[in-house]
Amino acid sequence: MFRVIPAVDLKDGKVVRLRQGKENEITFEAENPVEVAKSWVEKGAKVLHVIDLDGAFQGKMRHEDIIAEIASLAEVQVGGGIRDFKVAERLLDLGVERVIFGTLAVEKVEEVREFAESWERRVMIAIDSKKGRVAVKGWKETASLTPIQLAEIYDDLRVSFLYTNIDVEGLVSGIEREKIAEVVKALRNPVYIAGGITSVENIRFIKRSGATGVVIGSALYTKKLKFEEAIRVEYEKV
Repeated sequence: MFRVIPAVDLKDGKVVRLRQGKENEITFEAENPVEVAKSWVEKGAKVLHVIDLDGAFQGKMRHEDIIAEIASLAEVQVGGGIRDFKVAERLLDLGVERVIFGTLAVEKVEEVREFAESWERRVMIAIDSKKGRVAVKGWKETASLTPIQLAEIYDDLRVSFLYTNIDVEGLVSGIEREKIAEVVKALRNPVYIAGGITSVENIRFIKRSGATGVVIGSALYTKKLKFEEAIRVEYEKV
């Protein structure tokens, strides 16, 4: 089933949106993340995408209590500062459906592979693309790998992937179609897409490309895209 997934990014106990993931470029903020999450669920969201931005920037999760509360409302996938397998395990035990490995997936390949084998379908690998290279450590550094090279390291396991195009993330400027199609076509496991999604037509294209879902943040929070319209694509034949 294709899913339209609202993003709930946490920073300093609030929900925020950042321009291209830059720590000090906040484009939106709201109090009470649990209430924000609840409002998406009430509008029909089956899955929520929760990122601990403080964790991503500081290398250690800061909002496990909020995440646990949100995980009681809906299926959630969680990332941001999961640099420790004990933390990942604790999140899964708290009821999180999928944990997202980004930096760790680049730096500790064998350990992440081993963890993914133990927790089949509960691990999501973040393929964060910045100018054609994989971004790590809160998107502040880039590795030598291309997004597809990183994904292929894990594509033989029962994992899912989240492809984020940082070059358009948070700009509400639209998607780069060719890059999305290339990534989805190259991989056999489920691929979710984030970054730049601004219209129902963007979502339809991503669904047609064979992706499993989309994660949408800024376009929803700035009301450029209505969630009620976006979620209808889940049920459309495209």
